[in-house]
Amino acid sequence: MKTVSVLGATGSIGESTLAIIRKHPSRFRVHSLSAHKNTEKTIALAKEFEPTVVTVTDPDSYQQVKAALSSSNTEVLFGAEALEHIVTESAVDLVVAGIVGNAGMPSVLAAVKAGKTLLLANKESIVAAGELVMAEAASTAAKIIPLDSEHNAIYQCLGGNYEVGERPAHVRNITLTASGGPFWQTPSESFIHITPAEAVAHPKWNMGAKISVDSATLMNKGLEVIEAHWLFNMPNEDINVMVHPQSIIHSLVHFIDGSVLAQLGMPDMQIPISYGLGLGERISNGADFLDLLAAGELNFVEPDTNKFRCLSLARDAIKIGGTAPAVLNAANEVTVAAFLQHKIRFDQIATFNDKMLNQVSIQTVESMQQLIDLDQEVRNLTTEMIEKQQQ
Repeated sequence: MKTVSVLGATGSIGESTLAIIRKHPSRFRVHSLSAHKNTEKTIALAKEFEPTVVTVTDPDSYQQVKAALSSSNTEVLFGAEALEHIVTESAVDLVVAGIVGNAGMPSVLAAVKAGKTLLLANKESIVAAGELVMAEAASTAAKIIPLDSEHNAIYQCLGGNYEVGERPAHVRNITLTASGGPFWQTPSESFIHITPAEAVAHPKWNMGAKISVDSATLMNKGLEVIEAHWLFNMPNEDINVMVHPQSIIHSLVHFIDGSVLAQLGMPDMQIPISYGLGLGERISNGADFLDLLAAGELNFVEPDTNKFRCLSLARDAIKIGGTAPAVLNAANEVTVAAFLQHKIRFDQIATFNDKMLNQVSIQTVESMQQLIDLDQEVRNLTTEMIEKQQQ
């Protein structure tokens, strides 16, 4: 039996993880759960799974959860430091990093430093801190299994003996697929008229507003290129992107002998999560089965990087190196939020991201705290720039 620490237990990754664990009670035991402030759900999950520890990062929610579980055997801890504590516990076999945003970065690094097996869904820890995380993983022999559907697809295609961080000698290049979002056929001159409501209506995946906009601008795919660069030790030029509107093929690996392996499946996060939990062994997960006859046809189109400039900006960030990916990621957080608040147009997301990438001084990556401080600095600068253009 494997003991699991689920970070971000009340979010979509956490919920999907716990749904799979429910199906395999003899295979997994929940050691710890973390949440921010979804109080009722946190209490319900704690009572159901009876973890050793629950960590809550919102002070009000912490008090309520602690009171509700006072008669149980579950210890309730508070704060970000407690997150780093639970992932390093010797009793923990698997850490599911499902916390969204920079809040999840320190616990990811702590788990890697402790040599844990990390099921990684926190994008920022690799986009902004990939250099730190992968170097630490190499020194501690921590095992990283990516949960992002595209990177998990690559991981599956590379086979059971592959360790994330290695450059596979038998691989020529890889291809990440993109749904293209709702606007891949929309003329670029129409981008100025796109509304937030239109941008969050993703054709294939059920996602939150921010990631839906990232999919619409192809920034999400750009960030995934940065992740792939670090996870698979691949140079920029060996990471291809292809628009695949059906979202059936999640990624492809092109080998040196001319063969290509692809991972296919319904667009359901339970598939990569179950593969991660099974440590490469396939276990049942509740996902629908793919019917290729029903799918009918699979189409592929090269992305237009003149129209979707965010994809090019991500590649530029890799070339620049250092803290450039962290700068781009922080700027994009602010520009997407501004678009959703009707402060800037859809086409201006890429414009402001580009300005920040070129204006902020790029540094050598040295520490997680440096990246957290830089993130706040870039967010402030981006906010100021947007406010000035509104005057």
